[in-house]
Amino acid sequence: MRNRNLVKSLAAAGLALAAAACKVPQFAERNASRSLPATYSNSPQDTTSTAKVRWQEFFTDPGLKALIDTALQHNQELNITLQEIQIARNEIQARKGEYLPSVSLGARTALDRTSRYTIQGATEDQINIRPDRRNPDPLGDFQLGAFASWEVDIWHKLRNARKSAATRYLASVEGKNFMVTNLIAEIATSYYELLALDNQLLILQQNIEIQRNALQVVRQEKESARVTELAVKRFEAQIQNTTARQFTIQQRITETENRINFLVGRFPQPVVRNDQSFNDLVPKTIQAGVPAQLLSNRPDIRQAEQNLVAAKLDVQIARANFYPSLGIDAGVGFEAFKPGLLFTTPGSLLYSLAGDLSAPLINRNGIKALYASANALQLQAVYNYERTVLNAYIEVANQLSNIGNLEKSYDAKLKEVQTLNQSIRISNSLFKSVRADYTEVLFTQRDALESKFDLTETKMQQLNATVNIYRALGGGWN
Repeated sequence: MRNRNLVKSLAAAGLALAAAACKVPQFAERNASRSLPATYSNSPQDTTSTAKVRWQEFFTDPGLKALIDTALQHNQELNITLQEIQIARNEIQARKGEYLPSVSLGARTALDRTSRYTIQGATEDQINIRPDRRNPDPLGDFQLGAFASWEVDIWHKLRNARKSAATRYLASVEGKNFMVTNLIAEIATSYYELLALDNQLLILQQNIEIQRNALQVVRQEKESARVTELAVKRFEAQIQNTTARQFTIQQRITETENRINFLVGRFPQPVVRNDQSFNDLVPKTIQAGVPAQLLSNRPDIRQAEQNLVAAKLDVQIARANFYPSLGIDAGVGFEAFKPGLLFTTPGSLLYSLAGDLSAPLINRNGIKALYASANALQLQAVYNYERTVLNAYIEVANQLSNIGNLEKSYDAKLKEVQTLNQSIRISNSLFKSVRADYTEVLFTQRDALESKFDLTETKMQQLNATVNIYRALGGGWN
């Protein structure tokens, strides 16, 4: 009767604390999926999305595809992330084991000499266990059995902990997918930059040849007393300036190659590529789809969504700490004071069964603080989800605008290069007929060189913009 009253008292105390927990400030639930615009700015509405295209089909250059394949196997950062996924998977098993009964087998032995003037000693003296009562020997205690303990998951605290671990595992998988997308995009961007640098180096070499031919003409004009030594020196200085730029480009090529080598997880070596194909590369036609597709295509959005679900489960776990907990302990086996009597049944038979119902009384502030922190982390996850969605939309909108502007810029740059190439021929012809100053030839050659560099740079930016929009739409990881 007394035990029953104790249980009722503990249960009443637990319910009181649960009611008190309701006084903890509650945070209003927000709509995590903020409404996205129906379409992208300056983009036609179309449900077809390039993000569904696998990277093996999006990138057709054999050299680039080989680099990406190697990186997906040997990139160290990606392999580190894979181990983090394994750790998250192990966490699920650990949480699952917490709400299942724990069973163990054990053996125990001990020697004990009890004082004769204690209750236990007096009892042993009465039943004549020890032969020498005045100088008793230590008495043994031998035990062998199976023991189990189980916390009954009344409020689903342990199950929610397992679900939270499983959700974070899914979030870690999405994090890996997002890393794969970024890795592919970074390799492709560096690869196109390398092709552009090769093309710029070729342009420099061609211009050096043009400048040397112009220098020969100036020297002939000097011999004819049409120009002075100043003109010759100016042309020689221009050749040296262009030659020096070659070494700057070569250094950038080396650094870009090594950046690619680092991404693919290998020591520096030449990157195999077809540098003659740069001018033939045409930017891919991109279909952006509708913004709502980002929620399913972007791995970082799905990662933020899984983290939001896990944070909500953590709030439920923290709330369950206010409620009473029920634990059950059981054991069965054999126990005797002599090894020979250990399996003499039923005298040596041991079994036990106990239940434990407890509720927090003193540590209310600590539990309330944990509960408030869980709510704050949930709100943080909501804000992070909203920020991720907003960032994804802005990335796509920026790249769509960038693609359109770069296309117009490339057309204008191409016309500029064609015009300046004609200007070189015209200036050389006028200089030979003494109708133009040598400085006009110098300036025309310099402007033509810069325009070719700008055209190559714009072409590289176009290719990188297609890579960036492919990544922003969520493509590449699948």
